[in-house]
Amino acid sequence: MNGKQEMGTIIFVNNRMCVECISFCTKMCHNVRKRTGRKEINNMNKIYDKVNECYKQVNEMTEFKPQIALVLGSGLGDYAEKIKIETVIDYHEIKGFPVSTVQGHKGRFVLGYVEDIPVMIMEGRVHYYEGYSMSDVVLPIRLMKMMGAEILFLTNASGGIHRGFEAGDFMMITDQIASFVPSPLIGPNIEEFGERFPDMSHIYDEELQEVIRKSADHLQIDLKEGTYIQLPGPNFESPAEIRMCKAIGADAVGMSTACEAIAANHMGMKICGISCIANPAAGISKKPLTHEEVQQSADRAAPKFQKLVTECICRMGKSLKK
Repeated sequence: MNGKQEMGTIIFVNNRMCVECISFCTKMCHNVRKRTGRKEINNMNKIYDKVNECYKQVNEMTEFKPQIALVLGSGLGDYAEKIKIETVIDYHEIKGFPVSTVQGHKGRFVLGYVEDIPVMIMEGRVHYYEGYSMSDVVLPIRLMKMMGAEILFLTNASGGIHRGFEAGDFMMITDQIASFVPSPLIGPNIEEFGERFPDMSHIYDEELQEVIRKSADHLQIDLKEGTYIQLPGPNFESPAEIRMCKAIGADAVGMSTACEAIAANHMGMKICGISCIANPAAGISKKPLTHEEVQQSADRAAPKFQKLVTECICRMGKSLKK
């Protein structure tokens, strides 16, 4: 088609956009990118403001300063009641704080002492599959760091991928795979939290790993070691997915933990973790998987798990005093 033709607000001459229109479109795209960039920055500012506001609220409720932050997974839910409790803060009491919806997760912070070590216990984590943004999922981790915690001790119940693992075993996490869930660091970096490109070579602190080994040996607990992989959930994995996980080096699988470790590493915390193997993963066992089975298996392992966690915290506390 020859001659001029108007199509909306763009003028075509001999089927080609005129130079003015190309310039106009370029400017429009540039403006859209600028608006998008500003939106991302505003979102990151909102994330920082939200964490800071939650911190201010908790700080007004208590002057307690923890050294160790402990996240309780399935099977350790009653552990918080066994420590010397100073303060209990329900998540609902903190305006804007994400609340756990999973059965068996109480949803509160318990602050107190394991022996003489000040700890902040997260009794009920939030998960990505509950519909929260990843920034909300890791908000409690960032908050505990801001409260003063230097060490993050992660626990969970997981499915065993390694053929040598059985239900009730404990696996110390030596490395992780988090490539199947969004990174909590996506978006413009929040400088107040950490650097843009944090190193992940030693995300699980080697000195803390040695503390866990010595603690397990002291208690005569058989301790496995391996790589943990986080998948999004809430559905359990298919046998084909478990074969994939095994092929890329995973020994245990769950729906939490790895993203929390990334956020803690970003803020400079020392990190360690233990998985309670609640069941063989799909395809390893022929039985269908249920949340109730995971909970029951973790509950059976709880007494031994609690002893191990206590011993580890006491030894970690001594190392912090040196």
